[in-house]
Amino acid sequence: MSAFEPLIVIPSRLASVRLERKPLELIEGEPMIVHVMQRAVEAQMGPVVVACCGPEIADVVEKKGGVAIVTDPNLPSGTDRIWAAVESLSENLQPDIIVNLQGDLPNINVETLRAVLRPLENPEVDISTVASVIKNPEEITNPNVVKIALAKETEHRGRGLYFSRQAIPFEAPTYYHHIGVYAYRYKALKRFVSLPASPLEKAERLEQLRALEDGMRIDVELVETIPQSVDTLSDLNSVRAWFQNQRAV
Repeated sequence: MSAFEPLIVIPSRLASVRLERKPLELIEGEPMIVHVMQRAVEAQMGPVVVACCGPEIADVVEKKGGVAIVTDPNLPSGTDRIWAAVESLSENLQPDIIVNLQGDLPNINVETLRAVLRPLENPEVDISTVASVIKNPEEITNPNVVKIALAKETEHRGRGLYFSRQAIPFEAPTYYHHIGVYAYRYKALKRFVSLPASPLEKAERLEQLRALEDGMRIDVELVETIPQSVDTLSDLNSVRAWFQNQRAV
């Protein structure tokens, strides 16, 4: 792996609060974590690693030809799990950019995934992520859909000023749906995991606010497609139906 080639790391653990053993739930006969890994490989951005909580997920990943790194199951967040995986690499394999692809986005579009790297073309950006315009009014008040106060700099990019489960900004003409994919510069990720959980992070239950409170810059690339995040059994059934429809086309 070249130091200049992004490393995609997919954090995965079995102890999900709302949908236990979520990574191993089957979609079209394959565990969800395998679908996410396949999307990452299809994006052809760089090496892909699953940072998992134990051997059960690792075995599934490796049987499908993937690379798994087993990390401490008691790590507090997916980002900490990613950092543990990166730290386990030898020094000459540590990448300049680490992409955090959440393990519950099995139908993420590869173009959406590739878009997360674009804001890092600006050397002042520490962390980048992606979002899409909210078109369904119900999402604006849904606390499971994270919104962004965005200072747009171009048609497709802006600086993230705040992230919230509430509808922000107040009476905005456009609301943005945050998508759980991040790209960190190596130094930014190292700095982030060294920080304690911040007051805003605890209030909103959104760890990216820790970075903003510490003065780190998060830029946002706007994309067209919103993947289905699987947090509940209803979400899982919805994404299963999506895959069935795709197969029928």
